[in-house]
Amino acid sequence: MSNEWLSLKDAADLLGVHPGTVRLWSNKGLLPVHMTRGGHRRYLRNEVELWEAANRQQMEPERILQSVIRNVRVQIAEGKLEAETWYRKLDAEARIRYRESARSLFHGLMAFISNGENSSAESHAIGYEYASRAHRYGLSFVDAARAFLFFRNALIESVVDIYRKANVPSEDALHKMAASTPL
Repeated sequence: MSNEWLSLKDAADLLGVHPGTVRLWSNKGLLPVHMTRGGHRRYLRNEVELWEAANRQQMEPERILQSVIRNVRVQIAEGKLEAETWYRKLDAEARIRYRESARSLFHGLMAFISNGENSSAESHAIGYEYASRAHRYGLSFVDAARAFLFFRNALIESVVDIYRKANVPSEDALHKMAASTPL
């Protein structure tokens, strides 16, 4: 029944967010809302589902991956990567190998986010490869941690940016990210 009217709470349940978030989106004009004579918000199910589908497309794993790549490239262009001491210790061949490993790791992460596909054996192998390469190129534990944090932060910034563009408030994004992270 696509023309079914939903209350604020029903719309929030359908979208998987807090009712306050639906109220905020409605007040900002982001989510289609109809006001009753009594001042209550009502939502047409088909409008809410269409709105959700349009916003979900912005958060597809491939878009997140592209955002991460774009974010890292911007940091490279701005000289932030070149300014890192650990990065300057790597020759061209090591940088290529790290990029290849990063792509594999990101693809595994995106597979996990999109459909829960868990390939922990592959993740462990990539982690071992990273550690071995860091040791071969004389990176200290501090260098390795800084490299990890550099790229981890790029990933987090990209995911938060995608959620922000999809108008998902930060607390909802954090809950969704935490729910998809294995313990």
